[in-house]
Amino acid sequence: MIRAAPRKSKGVFYFIQQQMERDSMIFYRSFYESVEGMSPIIKAEVYDAIFKYALDFKEPEFTDNVAKALFILIRPQLDANIKRFENGKKPKTKLNESKTEAKNKQNESKAEANNNVNVNVNDNVNKNINIEERKIKFYDSLTKYVDEYPKQMLRDFFNYWSEHGEKDKKLRFEKEKTFGIKQRLSIWYSRNPKQYETEGIAPEELKAIKLGFLKPNK
Repeated sequence: MIRAAPRKSKGVFYFIQQQMERDSMIFYRSFYESVEGMSPIIKAEVYDAIFKYALDFKEPEFTDNVAKALFILIRPQLDANIKRFENGKKPKTKLNESKTEAKNKQNESKAEANNNVNVNVNDNVNKNINIEERKIKFYDSLTKYVDEYPKQMLRDFFNYWSEHGEKDKKLRFEKEKTFGIKQRLSIWYSRNPKQYETEGIAPEELKAIKLGFLKPNK
């Protein structure tokens, strides 16, 4: 009669020595697939070995080398489950309680940190104002410059600096270390002043300018 060589597993032999039993176990699909296609005798011997080992903690006996080989491949997973069962049966020690308490405190600290993530991130970002409201506020801040700069330029300026992604918590201009609207508008206009020269010009005049008969007013 062939016997499976016992492994040097402290957890497994602990249960065997204590003659303990359990009422349930995890049977994985991989166990089923490993014996699929084998003869009924080999299947029966592997299944019997799995249940005897996992439920009664007894070393199985084999009459077939193939069945033994299949069980050797399955056994590490059974040992892992037995070890988890063994740990679950042990009473909690003060050390385990201390670890649990420390983990709970750590989770509480993380939750508190997440609640305060928006505090003092940026002077322009108020936790009580959502991003759309801040965008409107930024737009209103540009209205006082309508007599100084072309309207289309102000719209372009607003569209660029109010851009944000779906998951962004800040508008583009809020990500800058410093942002003076007056200075930024001046720089924006000076880079390409001719771009907005034709704003407000009638179509007939615009056509004449393109043909070179008129020059735009500065």
